[in-house]
Amino acid sequence: MALTLSDITQLLTVEGENQYGGEAVSQLEHALQCAALAEQASETAHTITAALLHDIGHLLAKTGRLPASASVESGDDLHQYVALPFLRGLFSSAVLEPIRLHVDAKRYLCATDQSYWSTLSTASKRSLIVQGGVYTPVQAAEFEAQSFAHEAVRLRRYDDLAKVPAAVTPTLHYFLKIMHSVAL
Repeated sequence: MALTLSDITQLLTVEGENQYGGEAVSQLEHALQCAALAEQASETAHTITAALLHDIGHLLAKTGRLPASASVESGDDLHQYVALPFLRGLFSSAVLEPIRLHVDAKRYLCATDQSYWSTLSTASKRSLIVQGGVYTPVQAAEFEAQSFAHEAVRLRRYDDLAKVPAAVTPTLHYFLKIMHSVAL
């Protein structure tokens, strides 16, 4: 079930060419932009790697590697969770937890930052509904208390900005070197 670093490279290279949801970029372009934004913000190699891999669950779903139980009738593919068993043997919590929390971070930001909703793309607003909607104040406080919540919020903001058609970023090879540096 676990992926190898080579498997991840293959997923990003092949499945990454698919369009990223309702956005005007491919999955790979989105991943590269997200990682580039994290690097520009002087994030750690762990957070840059999380930014690169945060949506790999979407790519896994396209390969048929997920068990039938991973399909969800609500329309939410739970990509932030389904990727974790595939990545657990390769990366520490410093990579895995921001990935796991990046969807919840959107719900948190909608609850705590009044201007955040207006920055979301149409596709992201639509997915928020199937992902559980805006957090209540209690849920927001519970989210904030988790380890790596702050990294997940920063990752979420990079995620939201990483949807620019034809943006120039470092290559996948460049970010794979960073990913390799934090692999267990």
